[in-house]
Amino acid sequence: MEREKFIGLDHLRAAAILLVFLYHYRMFEHPDWVDAVGWIGWTGVDLFFVLSGFLISNQLFQEIRKYRTIRLKVFFTKRFFRIIPPYLFTLGLYFFFPVFREREALPPLWKFLTFTQNFGLDVIRQGTFSHAWSLCIEEQFYLILPLLLLLLIRLKKIKYLKLIIVSVMITTLLLRIVCWNGFVLPYLETPDFWKEWYMNIYYPTYTRLDGLAVGALIGFLFQSSNFRTIINRNGNLLVFTGIMAVAFSLWFCRDQYSQQASLFGFTMVAISYGILVTGTVSDTSFLSRKPNIITTHLAVLSYSVYLSHKGVIHLVQMLAEKTELPVSGTSGIITCFIFCVLAGLFYRYCIEKPSAALKNKILSSSNHHH
Repeated sequence: MEREKFIGLDHLRAAAILLVFLYHYRMFEHPDWVDAVGWIGWTGVDLFFVLSGFLISNQLFQEIRKYRTIRLKVFFTKRFFRIIPPYLFTLGLYFFFPVFREREALPPLWKFLTFTQNFGLDVIRQGTFSHAWSLCIEEQFYLILPLLLLLLIRLKKIKYLKLIIVSVMITTLLLRIVCWNGFVLPYLETPDFWKEWYMNIYYPTYTRLDGLAVGALIGFLFQSSNFRTIINRNGNLLVFTGIMAVAFSLWFCRDQYSQQASLFGFTMVAISYGILVTGTVSDTSFLSRKPNIITTHLAVLSYSVYLSHKGVIHLVQMLAEKTELPVSGTSGIITCFIFCVLAGLFYRYCIEKPSAALKNKILSSSNHHH
């Protein structure tokens, strides 16, 4: 599958991993300013969702244009070797080396291996490696989207995809309303509120499809030359509008757990990031002009940093306390971030590169057989 290179998206991916890092850093010893900035970090995952939705659907639509079908074997082989080896390595660290765990208890292993850990996730009692919830949703998406597209191709109904995506977004919103009223509202004034909110609003796939749906919709529209022309004319305007929309959404969700944020916030954040992504893939926006060495490298490392950052921060702070080095200040967060990047580089060269080489071997050998 030929990939277009969208330079601008590296900037967004780098921003997303920084947001996630800051957001999670609040669960460790941290300087006060992290609370002031870090709370917006939960949207980093939503930005990843929009990016994935766009990139994967765009790849699949190009595949359909070229082959009139989707080569599932190629698609799943690529996804498998990109995602599974680093993920299994991280699971190994969590399950075999308890010192790596940032919290006490892990959900059962089968939930991680089946990518269903985001369902019924009790973050209070089994919060270790809880951030894998978003990877579970992405994996479910990677499984369902190509199959749905193949079905639509068979039925010659691919033009209805827009309708399907919009109805998915509306359904997700309605399900949040149902879950809020049924499962969260009764616990509003109780200590169990957080647990119920995360379990019923934040983690389940069916309440969190906004970002992937927005991304997939952009990917679908992106196949039309009219849409591309409009985007390419208005790159900077779209980037600016996207930034303003994100800022407004964050203001709207300033209390992440409020009713308005829980019901409408995710949709607003997803659409705002969607506008930003369309601006970023435009040929004319300042973000797509030239690569930046820092964001390019951070983007490449974002997946491995995402997998390992909580365990790494936990280890670094533990060692710092033993050696009586300061952990709570700004120097502490910089040190932790440097170690997260180093861990990312380890993953890159010891796991991701060899696994990519193996993937290329398998794909080229199956090409020769055809």
